[in-house]
Amino acid sequence: MMNTVLVTGVAGFIGFKTAELLLSQGVKVVGIDNMNDYYDVRLKEYRLEMLEKFDNFSFHKIDIENLQALEILFGIYGFSGIVNLAARAGVRYSLENPFVYSTTNTYGTLNLLELSKEYGVKKFVLASTSSLYAGQKMPFDENLPVNTPISPYAASKKGAEAIAYTYHYLYGIDVTVLRYFTVYGPAGRPDMSVFRFIKWIDEGKPVVVFGDGTQKRDFTYVDDIAEGTVKALNARTGYEIINLGGNRPYELNEIIELIEQLLYKKAKLVYKDFHKADMKATWAKTDKAERLLSWETRVSLEEGLRNTVKWHVKNRDFVKKVDI
Repeated sequence: MMNTVLVTGVAGFIGFKTAELLLSQGVKVVGIDNMNDYYDVRLKEYRLEMLEKFDNFSFHKIDIENLQALEILFGIYGFSGIVNLAARAGVRYSLENPFVYSTTNTYGTLNLLELSKEYGVKKFVLASTSSLYAGQKMPFDENLPVNTPISPYAASKKGAEAIAYTYHYLYGIDVTVLRYFTVYGPAGRPDMSVFRFIKWIDEGKPVVVFGDGTQKRDFTYVDDIAEGTVKALNARTGYEIINLGGNRPYELNEIIELIEQLLYKKAKLVYKDFHKADMKATWAKTDKAERLLSWETRVSLEEGLRNTVKWHVKNRDFVKKVDI
């Protein structure tokens, strides 16, 4: 069991749930986040409020691109492990501002790895993405050659994976790279489909779908993702890339129908052109996660969507104010 863990991107969706799970297990969590406004900061503040209820949590507003600020933090705390969940996310926005994706996702990861080397941190978990599998045969296996990323976002994550391997090879840092598949759940990201679909349907607004809705995603509930991330933190893998996904793809049209049933409301669908940088389908092969982490998803799509809709209804007044 880890003593003191650095969780970067702690106010983000996955960072928040991972930190919450670690805190509930008695681990001291030091969380950092730059609180950028890629999406509505009020959601990040909401998540931080949940974490600040724990006595074993401390927060610092720091950007992982700021090496000097990070070094001060490493000097104060003796980290036994790092979970790097800080990232610029979103495939489409990465086409508009590719530079910040490279500086945060690749260079920021390099900062953390260099300080891990200098301060003797032996365990590093890196969040990566299923977007790297674009154009590959499904289900996606970790051994597939992911050498042709189709967005700056995916390319920046590939760079982070590569530099993490370098630091494992040269300095013996135990690295587990987790490729996440379409994470959803309560208090999720408002730029993701599930959050948007629920909000739009509930508020009677047009539901924008890029493509015809038959594109498929391997939706994975956030609690399962957090559990897999903590298992990876406590595992000794050397250097391994591991998929965390639901191992079953669903069409967006199916998601919309389930949300309609849960809200007892009909969606007003508006279809737009499919985006070139998007993937037609994702599907995780999870044999490796089962073997190395004893992990598999426990929350079905129906249960996960039910939990997410319940959170939305309970926090309806708050969600109405959230910009998407």
